[in-house]
Amino acid sequence: MVPMPNEFSHILGIRFFTGGLAGAIQLTSAGGLLVFPSAPVLVAIENNGHHRAALEGSDVAFTDSGLLVCIWMLLRRERLERLSGLRFLRGLLEVTEFRRHGATFWIMPSADDAMGNLTWLALQGLTPGMDDCYVAPTYPDGHLSDAVLLATIAARRPRYVIINLGGGVQERLGYFLRTNLSYRPAIICTGAAIAFLSGRQVGIPVWADRLMLGWLFRCFAAPHKFLPRYWKALRLIPLLWRHRSNSIAG
Repeated sequence: MVPMPNEFSHILGIRFFTGGLAGAIQLTSAGGLLVFPSAPVLVAIENNGHHRAALEGSDVAFTDSGLLVCIWMLLRRERLERLSGLRFLRGLLEVTEFRRHGATFWIMPSADDAMGNLTWLALQGLTPGMDDCYVAPTYPDGHLSDAVLLATIAARRPRYVIINLGGGVQERLGYFLRTNLSYRPAIICTGAAIAFLSGRQVGIPVWADRLMLGWLFRCFAAPHKFLPRYWKALRLIPLLWRHRSNSIAG
């Protein structure tokens, strides 16, 4: 079933899909840039024009942030169905087309993550190998480009490109690919979702993800890293209060 127009909401100038998992997976058939911005990622658009352009230029964003869902309900009395990148990836792994040989291309943050994640995927019956994977360099702030990656994807032409990098980086990389590729794959920015499943990062149970408690598990696992990040994410509250549906650049 094709998602209906009323299953979308504009928040901070970004087009969010607010329907369920089945509709979200259906959207991948059209290709384009699909992003799952967390609260810290959304906050960053206030002071980073390149990051904001990538999110506003995405084809569709999904409601990964539980904080966003809660604040929107208070501000607009509008209930958004939350769809995390983790839940989405779990669903996508069951799709027949996604499981076909050569259909996917994975962008990983390190060689160790690539090996660990590909090993886990093989245990699930998927067949991507190192040729279907790219270990990303450390990208600079600001404008982002990667000619080697672009040429590799253009030559292989996978139907799905899954970017497993940190928020704020993966969206800019996805936007670069979407803008410069000569065909239209589904470019999916699910960040650490694959690492939660493979054990490369702390596991998040299904019940915790549904209760919007994934952030708490991450804080327990690495408090020095995630507590400051999520504390800063509270700036999303005044940001949404001021701008609501409108672009920050407006």
